[in-house]
Amino acid sequence: MLGTIEKYRVTYLPLVPPILLAVTKTEISRKYDLKSLHSVLCGGAPLSKELTEEFISRFPSITIMQGYGLTETTAIGATTDTQEESRHYGTAGMLCPNTGAKIVDPDSGLALPPNQRGELWLRGPTIMKGYFSNPEATTSALDENGWLRTGDLCYIDNEGYVFVVDRLKELIKYKGYQVAPAELEALLLSHPEIADVGVIPFPDKEAGQVPMAYIVRKQGSTLSEATVVDFVAKQVAPYKKVRRVAFVSGIPKTTAGKTLRKDLIKLSVSRL
Repeated sequence: MLGTIEKYRVTYLPLVPPILLAVTKTEISRKYDLKSLHSVLCGGAPLSKELTEEFISRFPSITIMQGYGLTETTAIGATTDTQEESRHYGTAGMLCPNTGAKIVDPDSGLALPPNQRGELWLRGPTIMKGYFSNPEATTSALDENGWLRTGDLCYIDNEGYVFVVDRLKELIKYKGYQVAPAELEALLLSHPEIADVGVIPFPDKEAGQVPMAYIVRKQGSTLSEATVVDFVAKQVAPYKKVRRVAFVSGIPKTTAGKTLRKDLIKLSVSRL
């Protein structure tokens, strides 16, 4: 990809966060001339404020923008950044025209006020009418008023910016508290000796689940489990602390670059 950018003087590049992470955190990008790039659009998974700032620091001439959407929101997605909005790092931007949104408490079904986390529901003319020949799936995704349940844990701030935290089904349940793996991954990636990370729920008799981190060390690093645990513990609430750490050579990804947490979960269970 980087060779193609150099050869054809590519100016615009769509990326998913794990690829942006690789470009930012590794030395491989230094081997190529990327001066032609002026815009990067990132989507497909939450992109942390910390990683965005690190990318901007390394590539100050490139504007990075974010967007959010699903197959079910069809062509235009649900949110997108303008260049002005892109300066609000960590957000997926504001809602697209003609798109309505609300944040809903997944347990009570009640709409929540700004800055409260819950499931993002969307409505508008670009939302699908349903799944082909699958009325049961359609009913589970769309309510009677046309609201699409996205399955994503989000919040909307007072200015209308949408922040994507994680997938609801991937939340770790620690003693009744909800812990977002993507939030811990973003924090861990701010450590100078960590090249990549995947956080998963690990079964625990007392707590139900505890956060476990699979860590890829940077070359030459001797980072220890205790150092990782302490690094996180100093910056989060007690229930969010990483309780287990394993070091691996790589984090499994989809062909689109998304972290395959289910593969890490299988790996952790196989070691029980």
